[in-house]
Amino acid sequence: MAELRSAVLAGGGTGGHIYPLLAFADCLRRHQSDLRITCVGSAKGLESELIPAAGYDLRQVPAYQLPRSVSLDLAKTPTRMLRSMKAGREVLDDVDADVVVGFGGYVAVPAYLAAWRRHTPIVIHELNVPPGVANRLGMRFTKHVAVGFPFQPTVSALLRDARVVGVPLRPAITTLDRSTSRVGAREHFGLDPNRPTLFVFGASQGARSINLAMAGAAKALTTAGIQVLHVIGLRNEPVEIPPDLPAPYVTVPYIADMELGYAAADLVLSRGGGMTLAEVTTVGLPAVYVPLPYGNGEQRRNALPVVQAGGGLLVDDADLTPEWIEGMVIPLANDAPRLLEMGATAARFGRADGDEALRTFVLDAMAGRT
Repeated sequence: MAELRSAVLAGGGTGGHIYPLLAFADCLRRHQSDLRITCVGSAKGLESELIPAAGYDLRQVPAYQLPRSVSLDLAKTPTRMLRSMKAGREVLDDVDADVVVGFGGYVAVPAYLAAWRRHTPIVIHELNVPPGVANRLGMRFTKHVAVGFPFQPTVSALLRDARVVGVPLRPAITTLDRSTSRVGAREHFGLDPNRPTLFVFGASQGARSINLAMAGAAKALTTAGIQVLHVIGLRNEPVEIPPDLPAPYVTVPYIADMELGYAAADLVLSRGGGMTLAEVTTVGLPAVYVPLPYGNGEQRRNALPVVQAGGGLLVDDADLTPEWIEGMVIPLANDAPRLLEMGATAARFGRADGDEALRTFVLDAMAGRT
């Protein structure tokens, strides 16, 4: 077994990069309480809030978006990369890093470049298809690539030789028993213990298009007997939900303990980020996925295998209207047998040991066993 004394974890920008990083850090700490864990992030990303709050050392380095086309930014890229690599090298030298484990986001690039120049093993964990720009760059410097879902190597040539390890998730998610915690979770949010429950959320910052469509469908949903738990998002403007609805419609800006929302839910309506997909499938919930309408289409590709297997529905952001919700979501939310069947199908894509499997992969990479 390779000796691991100091690990550098790199990733940031969005929750999809940060939450698996933190779950993996917790796994490492459970195995080695004296292990030095250092996280690399930026001052602007969500990591500047979440990582120190979780009790881990965050070293800030300059991070630059990598240009996707010929532009003035492209001319600036070499100078910026040298500056980032130097900052990353200073961190790795200071903590005498044994390995760099990257979870994506532009802030991972300085760590990848520094580790390459320093001859430090690099392990990359990728959630999306196709891989993000930062991780694609990192893959030039390492063969040690892990992915979250079994379909990823089959649909991306870049991931053909990746090891499927699952996604590091918090134990509160992986050990959740929805059948025993449902009533308590619903009471926690002021919901009826016995009504069918729709749990709605966007990405880590929320999704305004989802919020507006739900506000327009609130009357129809609750009239049909469906209650709603709706996470608006910390950085979204409040939406006006009609008053005096016939069933509970609870809005909250943010939920730190998402397991409570999953425990309360019979059905999810959400974006299709890799972290969301991992959590929803691991707890065995059916979902209506509304992929982001921009980017490189990874959210649609993430959700499509689950949807094609029968574990969810897929709707374009532009098509998510109050009328679509009334016609598609209401009948589904009131069909308990179908929800159970879809949840069981979704659960086949979930994996509860992603943190442990990634740790094993890291140790194998360090020992030259991959």
